[in-house]
Amino acid sequence: MQEILTALSDPTRRAALALLWGGRELCVCELMTRLGASQSRMSRHMKVLREAGLVLDRRDAQWVRYRRNPDFAPELATIIEAVLAAETISQRKVA
Repeated sequence: MQEILTALSDPTRRAALALLWGGRELCVCELMTRLGASQSRMSRHMKVLREAGLVLDRRDAQWVRYRRNPDFAPELATIIEAVLAAETISQRKVA
């Protein structure tokens, strides 16, 4: 559980997870573009998410593609969904 909370503590990781949580698969280059992060920074963030078990990766030629881990425990997925929803609400209030 500590790894999951650590993974969720960073805004860039939450944003990346939000992009993947709906079932999409994105390469690190797409995540970099959408989130304005360098390749090395994005890769480090994705490593944290992968080690927490939140995402899976696969190599696709020179890129690595990421997707939500479909085997993530449902009770923990509910917590992730609540965090992502709270993030969306918070962003709307600021905008």
